[in-house]
Parts: sequence; structure tokens; C-alpha cells
Amino acid sequence: MVKLTVKGHEFSMFQVRDSYTRRAVQFKNNILESLRKIGLTEDDIEVPLEVFALKKAPASASWYIDGHHLYYSYNLSLKFVENLYVVSKVIELEVEALLQEKITMEEFIAKFSEDHDIESKRKQAREVLGLDPHIMDLELINKTYRDLAKEHHPDMPLGNTERFKEINNAHKLLKRELE
Repeated sequence: MVKLTVKGHEFSMFQVRDSYTRRAVQFKNNILESLRKIGLTEDDIEVPLEVFALKKAPASASWYIDGHHLYYSYNLSLKFVENLYVVSKVIELEVEALLQEKITMEEFIAKFSEDHDIESKRKQAREVLGLDPHIMDLELINKTYRDLAKEHHPDMPLGNTERFKEINNAHKLLKRELE
């Protein structure tokens, strides 16, 4: 079985072989149940489902706590349903850590806090780095970032402080998505 390490948690990848839509609904319900444990209601949580859970598509969940918009998405698996499993598992493990007081509510919020338009910002970040909008390879993103940062560093002859800051912010945003 394939092991994944996502957001510092290691777990086995669940291989979905049939009943994709039913499994997707099951994973959505797991997310809802995990977040209910910390006092949220279904009205506070949004977990969009794909009509065809077998297709390649990102999965995400968003919710609100104490006025903060929290969001988590995953897009490295080949099937939507498997991406949703990862989202479900990460949220479950983080809620468990919160309930066991291994992390504080502030740390939990910091791990998932995102702007409402995070997906468009991620797309923009890829454009800033000159990458295809669908690139998910962190190694390639890091290499592109290093090359651009070196070229635009303020200490270089053709350096540009504003462009350097823009490149740094784009890299941080994409790195957070893919870690």
C-alpha cells in the first residue's frame, strides 16, 4: 500500500476501485463528522462533489471558525475521489490533534486559514513563475523559483526588488499548497 506524507501526517493511501461516487459521499460525510467534533454544523462547512468522482479533479473543503475562512485542497492523485480521501484524512488527523491538545485552536486555524479567492491566487502565482496553471510538481516549482529569484535578486545587476518580492510570495503560496 502506498504511504503518503501530507501536512506532516503519514498515512496509507486508500485505493478506490469501485463505487466512486458512493465513496466520495462517504469521504464528504467523514469531513463533516470530523468538523462536527469541534462544534461546527453542516451550514459552516462546504465540500463540493464532482459529478464523476472517477475523473482527475482537485478536492477541497472550506469552513468557518471564529470568523476565519479555513480551506484545504488536494490535487496530486489521479482521481477526484482519492483527492477527497486525502482531504478527509488530513482534516480528521488535524481535528484529532486539536482534540488531544497536541495543537491549539490558533495553530489549527493557522494551518488552514486561506483567503476566499485562494484558487485564483494560486493560478496567478503559477503565472508569476511562468508555469502551466496545472503544475503540481513541487520540485519543478522550487527550481523555477530559484532561477527567477537569482535573476531578480536586488543584489544582482539586473535585480528588481518588486519582482523579487512577487516571486517570493508566489513561491510561498504554492509551497504551502503542496506541502
